[in-house]
Amino acid sequence: MARGHRLPRGDGRAALAYLTPALLVLGGLMAYPIYQLVLISLFDYGQEQVSGGAPLVFLGLGNYTELLADKQFWTVLWQTVGFAATCVVGTLVVGAALAVLATRVRTWARTLLFLAALGAWATPAVAGSTIWLFLFDANFGLVNEVLGSTGFSWTFDRWTAFGLVAAQVVWCSFPFVMVTLYAGIKAIPQEVVEAAALDGASTVRTARSVLLPLLRPLILVVTIQSVIWDFKVFTQIYVMTSGGGIAGRNLVLNVYAYQQAFAASEYGLGATIGVVMTALLLLITIGYLRALRKSGEEL
Repeated sequence: MARGHRLPRGDGRAALAYLTPALLVLGGLMAYPIYQLVLISLFDYGQEQVSGGAPLVFLGLGNYTELLADKQFWTVLWQTVGFAATCVVGTLVVGAALAVLATRVRTWARTLLFLAALGAWATPAVAGSTIWLFLFDANFGLVNEVLGSTGFSWTFDRWTAFGLVAAQVVWCSFPFVMVTLYAGIKAIPQEVVEAAALDGASTVRTARSVLLPLLRPLILVVTIQSVIWDFKVFTQIYVMTSGGGIAGRNLVLNVYAYQQAFAASEYGLGATIGVVMTALLLLITIGYLRALRKSGEEL
């Protein structure tokens, strides 16, 4: 919808009526857990409190103050942001490239591409992570055998470990982007592309000025979804780096929260990290929506 235009009042009410059931279900499923998460973050809530051996102590914002003063938290936060950004960009690039490829190949090749992609998407995270670890094993992995670098450990160094996990995340995430953008490309009327070609527009100009604006709502959806998924990655990091790497060099916020809540039995501090993560994701999503609106896309 063009910037500055609004839905008629009747259409707006109809849209709200259609959305209300989903909003009620989502609100019912999310409101109470978020309320409990925020509540726990305000208390000194450890193993003694869980077992009833000690009373709850209200700390107010004490857990938040402790967390923000922790240097490790800031290190893990920036690692999480960088890791998530790498995964999001990689997922969008691979997914978009394969979506375009799927529109240009024969039916049998497209079918094989979609079957392979959906197989990657359907693979459970634990199984997929284990398979990748086996492929990149230092002594018996196929990758090292092909590269002639037997004995090289991909998970020992911080950056190669992050790169390996990011590649696995992209591998299991790009099918969603590919299928969504492929559907969007096929939904674009062929007459629009032909008209651009008759006007003398090059392939690059047609993609930039015709296809991308039409695909922008879908790109928005897959980008926000990818940001949410990749910012809260847990399984791949935990499995492939054995809980966060040597001396915690490969920690991300979700694994860090798990360590604080369950390994250290600091449930209040773990809940605090969860609240901070939720707030950051909301801010990122709202910021991205505002940026799109300013660029001329009214949602």
